[in-house]
Amino acid sequence: MNKRNKVKHLNREKGHRDALINNMITSLFKYERIESTQAKLKVVRSHAEKIITRAKRNLATDIAPAVALHNKREVLKRIKDRNIVTKLFEDIAVRYASTNGGYTRILKMINRASDNSEVGILELTNRKDRPTLIKEIKDKREAISDSKKEKAAAPAPAKKEKAPKKEAAPKAKAAKKPAAPKKAVKKAAPKKKK
Repeated sequence: MNKRNKVKHLNREKGHRDALINNMITSLFKYERIESTQAKLKVVRSHAEKIITRAKRNLATDIAPAVALHNKREVLKRIKDRNIVTKLFEDIAVRYASTNGGYTRILKMINRASDNSEVGILELTNRKDRPTLIKEIKDKREAISDSKKEKAAAPAPAKKEKAPKKEAAPKAKAAKKPAAPKKAVKKAAPKKKK
């Protein structure tokens, strides 16, 4: 019987399963489309939709800063890449502001030839096309490299000069003491048997 067992194990231990799901969610938000087996996609879909709903909570105008920070930290438990979290809160959540649920869809493909497993595509319903995504990624990289160049070109702040170290007075060489003679250790005589 499988009563009250809601977790799909995916033939993995808990740590491995969590890492797999987190990585797939990160890839989904980065590329807005991933391909995998149907079983994995169904599990990832439920987690991804909950994360998008959490990100949409920050769109409210009257939200307290502490609550907004809490929402980001909860998402950071699943997605470790801060750039993806920024994209989620500033871009993806805004796209789905007027939508209640149904942020993703699973498209079925032909079964995989090697093991005949059911394969599919999980994608965001309001996703950007590939050339637009690639252009955005290139622009971000250029902006980061430009800011690094500006930092490198800017003069470094003056460092405080350290006081010169005090020189220690030369020590007089102590005369070597002759080593003490080793004491002879007496061996105990073997006991006689009675």
